[in-house]
Amino acid sequence: MKKTLLLLKRISLGLAGGIFISVPATMWLWQDRDSIQEIGVAIAETTEANPDTVTATWLGVTTLLFDDGETQILIDGFFSRPGILDVIFHRPIVSDVANINYVLDEFRMRRLAAVIPVHSHYDHAMDVGAIANRSSASVVGTESTANIARGADVPDDQIILATNGDSLQFGKFTVTLITSRHVPNSFGDRHLLAGFMSEPLRQPAVVTEWREGGSWSILIGHPSGTTLVQGSAGFIEDALAEIEADVAMLSVTGLYGQGLEYAQDYWQQTVGTTGAKRVYVIHHDDFTQPFGQIKLISNALDNIGKSVRWLNVFAMDGEENIELLLPPFGEPLVLY
Repeated sequence: MKKTLLLLKRISLGLAGGIFISVPATMWLWQDRDSIQEIGVAIAETTEANPDTVTATWLGVTTLLFDDGETQILIDGFFSRPGILDVIFHRPIVSDVANINYVLDEFRMRRLAAVIPVHSHYDHAMDVGAIANRSSASVVGTESTANIARGADVPDDQIILATNGDSLQFGKFTVTLITSRHVPNSFGDRHLLAGFMSEPLRQPAVVTEWREGGSWSILIGHPSGTTLVQGSAGFIEDALAEIEADVAMLSVTGLYGQGLEYAQDYWQQTVGTTGAKRVYVIHHDDFTQPFGQIKLISNALDNIGKSVRWLNVFAMDGEENIELLLPPFGEPLVLY
């Protein structure tokens, strides 16, 4: 018995020591990143919007506010920003109501018609329920997205289940959802946190409870022009073959790990196919930073600098140069 207790004590001390060493090491590795200035892509300049122009305001990761002066569409909803230690220690997280209230007020989201996550991972959809409950906005998406909203007690008449090819009208905006694919990773054709949520997701919950639930390519159409939002660096071949877009907003996290040939295919299947002449790089920032603090994602997870340099080559490689830009945080960009 004494030998067993001694063995258990040694194991406990070993585990504690491993955690003591591994957590600081993880934190140190997480800080290894390029600066935004080093990746060689300019941050887009903003111009004053007229009342009849269509703008997009980037609010980190792939959260984007589209506004034509009458109607607002929010792609994703992620303002709470749990920290890296919440992820490492698998701590339950909850939407930061005070921060959500601040963001809705600061960015004047008073005409919000719809909140549409590109998929249902926490860094895209964590706050959609809280946002819907503070507005009359519909939550649009998959059954998994609907279960995030239901878990926040969003009324059923504010939840819209979408299927491939659905087009929804909000004011002058026509939003079309096209089935896409999450970027693969070391799990092969699947990826970390794949799967679906079949029951309402109630907070607090750990980050792994937000399952993808299916991904979308989202087309934001307007009489003034069309923008493609590709919120994950995955694609389904020829899914956008009949689609035209003036602007593309491309996620790049996870792209470097797939290699150059995959990146070329990704560019062709999104920008080449749609004919977009201006591309904004999104989902390049560290989603564990506080809202509004923009740093590239850690090199321990991905090499954003190299991925963006590939895209820069693709942009200049065709017959007609394509403008490749980073969106400024929190500043409305005139799209057309």
